[in-house]
Amino acid sequence: MDMVKGAIFSGLGEYVEGARVLDLFAGSGGLGIEALSRGAGHVNFVEADPKAARVIGLNLGKTRLADRPHEVHTMDVFRFLDRFAEQGSFELVLADPPYAKARGDRNFTPELLASEGLLRGLVPGGLFVLEHRPGDKLSLGTRWECLRQKRYGATEVALLRRCGGEG
Repeated sequence: MDMVKGAIFSGLGEYVEGARVLDLFAGSGGLGIEALSRGAGHVNFVEADPKAARVIGLNLGKTRLADRPHEVHTMDVFRFLDRFAEQGSFELVLADPPYAKARGDRNFTPELLASEGLLRGLVPGGLFVLEHRPGDKLSLGTRWECLRQKRYGATEVALLRRCGGEG
């Protein structure tokens, strides 16, 4: 995980500084906390599991970043996107959804790529970092442009840009 996180943030460089960040499927908060440590202006963590959401708060305390601007939302990612992602709310979205392990399991990747709430919430030209199962074909359509895609062991990371202008 640390190798993947390091690769993600070294690729983002100065883009993180001052950015409004959304960390979806936040888990223990590792990606959003890294964004705060690199100067993000504000991070919204979204995690459905109440125990994991509490761990985000603990981890912010351990990393001494609890005083940095952030919010933790204990709710379903798609409910958050549909109800609270206002137009152009975020410059950077980070998502590490659970992978579908067996036929019939929910596959969050295509749902995220098709999400109107995600598209609405991300500024035109904004970046979307999506971790997904290696080898999955991403249906980008005309909404997303893939800037980079790289495999790191059991995960693959796509750096996508929202189409529809810059800014």
